Amino acid sequence: MRRHDTILLTGFGPFPGVVDNASQRFVPKLAHLAARRFSAHRVVARILPTEWERAPQRLEDLYERERPKLVLQFGVSPNADSYVIETLARNARRPAEDASGALPRDSAVLRGGPETLAARLPAVDIQNRLHALSVPAVTSDNAGSYLCNAILYRSLICAEQISEPEAVGFFHIPQVIPPALLKAHVDPNTMRFDWGTALIGGLEIIRTCLGRPPPSRRRVKDR
Repeated sequence: MRRHDTILLTGFGPFPGVVDNASQRFVPKLAHLAARRFSAHRVVARILPTEWERAPQRLEDLYERERPKLVLQFGVSPNADSYVIETLARNARRPAEDASGALPRDSAVLRGGPETLAARLPAVDIQNRLHALSVPAVTSDNAGSYLCNAILYRSLICAEQISEPEAVGFFHIPQVIPPALLKAHVDPNTMRFDWGTALIGGLEIIRTCLGRPPPSRRRVKDR
């Protein structure tokens, strides 16, 4: 990557059934750490409205303005207890209300678009490197049919039409993230998704997508 290339991180605001969206708090925290760790890059964090019409438009505006080289998006899932690395977006939307109470205008994300689009990220490498840091992670080929899937699909379309990021991906995280444990209370052989491992994992996801080697074992231990 060239100096000052942009890393775009996005999360979502509240939506029906989720008043406090963990991704809305996670993304700014990760961006703050990433700006320090990857200082040769510009890190942009934005929270998208969980709305069928406004979210894609806001995303397209970000692509137009930022021309990002790396796009990582995060949202919550009631079924997640780890990082869920989404590998596939489907051109489908279910008739569910968004944060404004509106339903999607169409059952497709993009009328006439491909049925599926593959995420642009090294999913297996990310999973392996997260596991090496005791951060739980799984891969998935079903991002659902709500806004998370729709935004991943739209993001991949933007990547083709507006800019050419080197990686584009979506990650589901748990709806509730527990506090980080003190080092003395952490079993190094146990994987646990909390605020500490979530942020360590987020940095490692970025590092992997940038093509950088994993941190040394000493560096991981010192954290």
